[in-house]
Amino acid sequence: MSRTSRTATVAACVAASLALAGCAGEGGGAAGAGSSTLNIATMTLPQSLDPAVATGSALPYFQAVYDTLIKREPDGTFSPMLATEWTYDKTRTHLALTLRKDVKFADGTAFDGAAVKANMERFQKGGGASAKWLADLKAVDVTDATHVTLELAQPNPAMEFYLSDAPGLMANPKRFANADSLKTTPDGTGPYRLDKTRTTVGTKWSYTRNAGYWGKKLPYKNITFSFFDNETAITNGLKTGQINAALLQTADQQTAIETDVTTQKQEFDFQGLLLFDRDGKITPALRDPRVRQALNYAVDRDTMLDRIRQNRGQTTSQVFGPETRAYDKKLDTYYAHDPAKAKSLLKQAGYSKGFTLKLPRITAIVNDALAASLQSDFKAVGVKLVWDTLDGASAVQKVFKDRQYSGMVMNMGQSTSDWAAADELVTPGAFNMFGTTDKVTQKLLPALKSGTEAESKTAARELNQHLVEDAWFLPFYRMSYLHVSDGTVKISPQSGMAVPSIYNYAPAK
Repeated sequence: MSRTSRTATVAACVAASLALAGCAGEGGGAAGAGSSTLNIATMTLPQSLDPAVATGSALPYFQAVYDTLIKREPDGTFSPMLATEWTYDKTRTHLALTLRKDVKFADGTAFDGAAVKANMERFQKGGGASAKWLADLKAVDVTDATHVTLELAQPNPAMEFYLSDAPGLMANPKRFANADSLKTTPDGTGPYRLDKTRTTVGTKWSYTRNAGYWGKKLPYKNITFSFFDNETAITNGLKTGQINAALLQTADQQTAIETDVTTQKQEFDFQGLLLFDRDGKITPALRDPRVRQALNYAVDRDTMLDRIRQNRGQTTSQVFGPETRAYDKKLDTYYAHDPAKAKSLLKQAGYSKGFTLKLPRITAIVNDALAASLQSDFKAVGVKLVWDTLDGASAVQKVFKDRQYSGMVMNMGQSTSDWAAADELVTPGAFNMFGTTDKVTQKLLPALKSGTEAESKTAARELNQHLVEDAWFLPFYRMSYLHVSDGTVKISPQSGMAVPSIYNYAPAK
């Protein structure tokens, strides 16, 4: 993938991260117990409803109107949706899909194999944040209306995951000639249609049940997404009956409301310092793994979790999540807080007097407590941490385009797919923007992606072990999020997503 495409990918990920952390604007809408309308509060602001740019926490906006080829169940397993069956050949480079019959887009156009081909080729070339997920797609061969085969350049173990996510969303190809219209007038085969008469872009998006939907009706006649720019407003909306369901991330707001509402916990994002500059191009000290290890030993994760998140989460030293094959519980505690060991490693690396590390700070992600905590921990071992405060647009430009910094504190979703996680964080590009590589990753990445099931699983575990031991990253903790409802709604967390799928809401019994 080109540098431009990778930059676009990362920029969109930053935008999605900021959207979860807080943006601008506010909205609401009444919804009471027993209402036929489900009102979901969100801090994610979609820039478009064109599925070519769908990504991350904005996915539910798209799921309302667009079906995916494969459905991802709450536990992460896959089930039929627009594709009723799918099988690989022996080489796992040809994925044959059998498509559902008698499915129509909003204008009555039939969904068929040609539509799959048009959508996937458009998504692949569209420059969206997830476009790179189809980098291995060589061709979409249409046999007939209900049969297509995806030809891959090499085996990709995450294809089912991708087809249940943004790349699998299917829009009406007739609209592609005037694609701008899809930004505000989506056209899919999904369970709802956008109700533009009740939608105020930037504040509230309202969807009404699709009377001609091919599948099982979802329990709510209407779904509304109301955008808020802060969690205090969301908790107030829940208490006053304006909101039925929401996701709360901050510990303060979780504490403020959890005794008043129905709750469901989920650990998804990890927060940590992504070290980009492992080759020492900006900060020469980071070239030495002992320096990166020292930074990991310097951080007091337990105290950070206690004071910043009120122990809502789990400290960790690994970037792979518990739902992946790479995950090893022992690696969660690999780096204990040990300032003396950190100083010793710095001395061995030739930095007994320390060094200066300058990092960007987006306050929506790095609050005052977190900024001070890292500065204090690093100072205790002789490292001077300097923060440059940036807004979202400046961060995208200075961090990912101009590459002015050696790392950045971010909140990162932990994919259920080992390869999807490795592709984001380890392969050159994306969040490995300086292209760090070594003999171990060069050996393990191909095995993870294209090996047998046994080879891939072994490679995943060995890769995770190597990344932790060589200190490629500095994770702090996995964060506990709280799914909350006003008591009228039952919410099932979604594996592989911070926010639930629209299929995961049901009236409480």
